[in-house]
Amino acid sequence: MSPNKLLPLVARQFVIVLAMLTLTSTASAEWNEKVLYSFQGGPDGATPAGGVVFDQAGNLYGTTIDGGSSSCRSIQQCGTVYQLAPPAKKGDPWTETVLYVFKGNASNDGASPFGGLVIDSAGNLYGTTGYGGTGDCVLLGTKMGCGTVFELSPPKQKGGNWTETVLYSFPSAKQGYVPWGNLVFDSAGNLYGATEFGGGFGTCDQNIYLYCGTVFKLSPPATKGGKWTEKVLHAFRGGTDGANPNGGLVLDDKGAIYGTTYAGGNQNCDYDASLGCGTAFELKPPSKRGGAWLEKQLHVFTGANDGGQPNGGLIFDAKGSLYGTAGGGNSSGGGIAFQLATSNGERWKETVLRWFSNNGPGAFTAGLIFDAFGNLYGPTAEGFDFRGTIVRLTPPSRQGGKWVPAVLYIFQGSPDGAGPVARLIFDASGNLYSTTQDGGSAGGYGTVFKVMP
Repeated sequence: MSPNKLLPLVARQFVIVLAMLTLTSTASAEWNEKVLYSFQGGPDGATPAGGVVFDQAGNLYGTTIDGGSSSCRSIQQCGTVYQLAPPAKKGDPWTETVLYVFKGNASNDGASPFGGLVIDSAGNLYGTTGYGGTGDCVLLGTKMGCGTVFELSPPKQKGGNWTETVLYSFPSAKQGYVPWGNLVFDSAGNLYGATEFGGGFGTCDQNIYLYCGTVFKLSPPATKGGKWTEKVLHAFRGGTDGANPNGGLVLDDKGAIYGTTYAGGNQNCDYDASLGCGTAFELKPPSKRGGAWLEKQLHVFTGANDGGQPNGGLIFDAKGSLYGTAGGGNSSGGGIAFQLATSNGERWKETVLRWFSNNGPGAFTAGLIFDAFGNLYGPTAEGFDFRGTIVRLTPPSRQGGKWVPAVLYIFQGSPDGAGPVARLIFDASGNLYSTTQDGGSAGGYGTVFKVMP
């Protein structure tokens, strides 16, 4: 086993050469970009894990996998949660404040958040760490913890410290191992997420990590100060079932959960027969209280022009169709953007919106978002000397037409960002925000950026 095989499978996919985007007959929109903050690689954090979220005052919040305290050792340092405050005067820099530095399993705390944050109406932040906590998971002979779900609450008085609470420590790999991606709330205040490994089934990475991953639900306590309760809704088995869910789950109005797995599914797929090309799945809630959730595979990727190894979760449009990306799997050697749609509850059908090849800015590396006009936006990486781009897909003007891609911005590398791998968000003015895991003024610790029309 290579010593480079330290980070989870989905983290490693960004190191694998993703295929690049073909932009024939494509207009370049050339939006403007601004680096809001460059991480310095020390106490301020390094390698932002997910994207960013806004609060009502216009501040941005996110996490970093690395950095924080040099005395906290996980696979790297244990990471941070940070805030970026907009400038009081136009032209002044944004201000970064480290809200919390993770302490790792030696202090029963989390370590290494591999996803972004969600925020509630009171301004509390919620996220996951891939390692740390009180769990008994061992990595390469060292107890590292199985990961946590945490809450970070704002101070009661301005200028005070934020308070971290570990809502749940995964106790063993059977309950889940390496929580991954963003959490999502339902209307009752329950949190849903995914672990890349764990669950008790399959041998997806048996030399390093146990089992093939889970989707879990975390329910708040009935009384204030009580314990949150975790339930594994589905444990993936690998093989013909999915394996290594990506996180970034989405819920419909009936409480069903939708997502993707990076591997599993078709074990004879064209793209990667050893892992499987991945799946898109639905989990239906039980008809009776206490019953089992039912998994349904909406699409099993084959790597034969329908994509392979989906890498960014799913989103809904207004009509109930699902959209996502896959990092590989077509005859051109690259990935795809795809739609999954059903008619009157019948079988889901995949439509490839755009194919990718090994020419151009590279394949999408995170989930997509819509604007008000039905255009899709996402980051790409690996193209243009591995610096990455922001790309827009415009829907066809007539039925049966092709979606048209446009490169909005090409990252330049340090001191600019490089390697965007997190989902974008809009502000009220139509500007896009997210993070890069490379580049920046310090030479490679990542950035938070804004892209403007």
